[in-house]
Amino acid sequence: MTETGPIISATNLHKTYKMGRVKVPVLRGLSVSARKGEWVAILGASGSGKSTLLHLLGGLDRPDRGHKDTAIHFEGKPLGKMSRHELDRYRATQVGFVFQFYHLLPELRVLENVTVGAMVRHGLTGFLGAKHKVNRRATELLDAFGLGHRLRHRPGELSGGERQRVAIARALINQPRLLLADEPTGNLDRKTGEAILDSLAALREKLALTVVMVTHDQHVADRADRVIRLADGVVAPEGVPGAENASP
Repeated sequence: MTETGPIISATNLHKTYKMGRVKVPVLRGLSVSARKGEWVAILGASGSGKSTLLHLLGGLDRPDRGHKDTAIHFEGKPLGKMSRHELDRYRATQVGFVFQFYHLLPELRVLENVTVGAMVRHGLTGFLGAKHKVNRRATELLDAFGLGHRLRHRPGELSGGERQRVAIARALINQPRLLLADEPTGNLDRKTGEAILDSLAALREKLALTVVMVTHDQHVADRADRVIRLADGVVAPEGVPGAENASP
């Protein structure tokens, strides 16, 4: 069940990178949005700008050209006008990131890998004061992903699907409003990927979470409420296969 009004919106996004002396335009005026509680899939081939879009929505990078300070809004507030402290807080408390290759810390146990996100949010002193509460939430998340028996294992002792579940639990530890997922099943076999998506769908309903997920796989995209197809840095026009669900 989604609420009316976008929680995240981007209007006329442009982003160009430099490779030596060559300028490579990636986004060419892209506009997208996601409503509160909605699951949106961004579908496109490699190089279509999917990951760049997530980096911009998550405040990891900034757009260029045009009204870049007001191109992206979270709950009506422009990211480009946030102070550095506000942007840090946005990334730490409002957004969770999930990547294809997990990015777990090999020396830490599963429970510690999940709680490290809370340490970033609270700082060391604040984390120590909230450690019991954080550990309890981390354990609940891992239980929800069927990993309650793996709390003391290290990433090297887990399967790929288990590692991705740990990564998603870490992304959710700070109770974000928005989850940005970059090819979360791209490194997994079909059966394991389906199990990951099932778990994510259940938590999304329970937590009223907004999910923006990028993928090149139509089968994965079909799990979302709405599919937006990218081509050449913009939303694909009507008539392009898969673009029929792209309108907000």
